[in-house]
Amino acid sequence: MQLCSSEELGPSQQTVNRVISETLAAFNTPHIMRRYLTFPTENEVMQQNKAEFMEIANFPGLVGVIDYTHIRITAPKEFPDEYINRKGYHSINVQIVFNARCEVVSCLAKWPGSVRDSGILSESGLKQCFDAGIIPRGCSLLGDHGYPCKPWLVTPYLNPQPGPQANYNIAHSKTRNVVERGIDQLKRRFPVLHTEIRVSPSLKVCQIVYVCAVLHNICKRCNVPLDDEHLDNQNAAPDHDVGAIAPAAWGQDNGRTFRDHFTATHFSNKASTMGLLR
Repeated sequence: MQLCSSEELGPSQQTVNRVISETLAAFNTPHIMRRYLTFPTENEVMQQNKAEFMEIANFPGLVGVIDYTHIRITAPKEFPDEYINRKGYHSINVQIVFNARCEVVSCLAKWPGSVRDSGILSESGLKQCFDAGIIPRGCSLLGDHGYPCKPWLVTPYLNPQPGPQANYNIAHSKTRNVVERGIDQLKRRFPVLHTEIRVSPSLKVCQIVYVCAVLHNICKRCNVPLDDEHLDNQNAAPDHDVGAIAPAAWGQDNGRTFRDHFTATHFSNKASTMGLLR
């Protein structure tokens, strides 16, 4: 691609490569990242996020939906086995959080493909913000059963009982579709994230992921549509085998107690059930 750009535009391939590197570095500066790719902590923004998630399936208290996605890379020269994921190819495992508008509100792209998503979360600044109370109580993320159940991270019941637990799982599934749709939109907007990125995984791949997330958010805020915006993610192949993920085990007791109380409070009445049928 750099050679083609060189032939069409005039500068040498080396110049094209340098310009790409400079552009990636410019977009990855702290003031750009703070403006377009920082998890919101302002009360007004959080209340707006909660209200927008409530409109989907009456699931209260949510400020984001979390998941991971694998970005395929060429085998690195150093420690190549660490980058082999469960599906057998080399990748970077990216933790990503979307708001209800499918904007990226948090992105962590630095871990090899072999690292589990729950392990990435345990080492993330996002977890530290929740644990330290920087993100206040009453705000939570929604994730699948590959994540630990925490008071600030609500996960589905593996064997839900009829009634409130079943209602909870239905609302959880409908709301979680946001992150599947967000990842699908991000990768359709920037096909480089679908293909094998042939640069250094330790730096440039991660920079490319962050820049794509920033540009995606700019496009969303400026109402720049995808060419096939009418399509959704229902035909897209998931980045993981849902049934193959073992539930995360660390620190779940308090989370399960909170989830049981939360479910009994919010998903046992007729109003919550009617919200699921919308």
